[in-house]
Amino acid sequence: MSHPDVESLQLLVHVADQGSLSAAAAELGISQPAASKRMSRLERRLGLRLLDRTRRGSALTPDGALVTAWARRVLDDLAALTDGAAALRRARTAQLSVAASLTVAEYLLPAWIGELRRSHPELHVGLQVTNSARVCELARHGEIDIGFIESPGRPAGLRSRAVAGDRLVLVAPPGHRWTRRRRPVAPAEVAATPLISREAGSGTREAAAQALAAHGLRPVPPLLELGSSTAVRNAVVAGAGPALISELVVTADLAAGTLAEIPIAGLTLERSLCAVWRTGTTLTGPAAALLTQARRRLTNPPITLARPHQPARPNAYARCDKGVGIPVDRRGAEAGPQRR
Repeated sequence: MSHPDVESLQLLVHVADQGSLSAAAAELGISQPAASKRMSRLERRLGLRLLDRTRRGSALTPDGALVTAWARRVLDDLAALTDGAAALRRARTAQLSVAASLTVAEYLLPAWIGELRRSHPELHVGLQVTNSARVCELARHGEIDIGFIESPGRPAGLRSRAVAGDRLVLVAPPGHRWTRRRRPVAPAEVAATPLISREAGSGTREAAAQALAAHGLRPVPPLLELGSSTAVRNAVVAGAGPALISELVVTADLAAGTLAEIPIAGLTLERSLCAVWRTGTTLTGPAAALLTQARRRLTNPPITLARPHQPARPNAYARCDKGVGIPVDRRGAEAGPQRR
């Protein structure tokens, strides 16, 4: 036996409430002949006589009264299902789960989310701040809608798009022996020097290691291993030693002379910062809007004042997913995506 359709159950309940088939048909906005056919089809499907039809109207049979009571429960449950699904949709629309590496979370994401909330004031954003490896893990398991990382290359099992450009800089406190050199430091010397570093799994640390690996070099263990770029910056300012760090973190210190940038000969340290999400899924709603907001700044990068002591060098390409090269100028600002 096939299941009765919802419209027929609604008609049966209206007959019980209105006292006649014609009144129920009028309530539902259908003709009486159509209502009669629908009720006859329901009776055949159930194998039961549900109505006694007389000139004065239609009355429920004892079987009809029982079926009507069951139909009310079915319709109530269906309404609860529909209302619940709508509530879930509204909650989904009003919530956005994001994870970001520390540098992105501290220096870029607040502006992106601020712009997004201006157009979506009802939006609630849940943000996890962690290192790039953990962001990728959360995205692979579907625990976040979108993530932002600093790691180079294409993360396995994830889709990615470039959202910003960055550059790692070698910095030291004024008076460090490297600040007195007239020539850039060789990559081999950087690799052989214990630096203040982020923890394993950090995108900054991974990018620095890959840049040195391109020269066949492997860095020695770090002098200090710290859990945030701000902590690394503070340690360098305090005179603990040099560090390779995102330019976003130390721009003000370099301009003020609190820290000095040490040029490195032939070492490419430009990188792209990327949005990531799980392969096989398409960004929609607030997650798609956040990605659009972040990428909008690719065509209007923030202006950073050039420093006189830094030599000019040609544009480099930081790579992200789908073979898109992002021209990064010598200050680390992206000039816009281009196909290679």
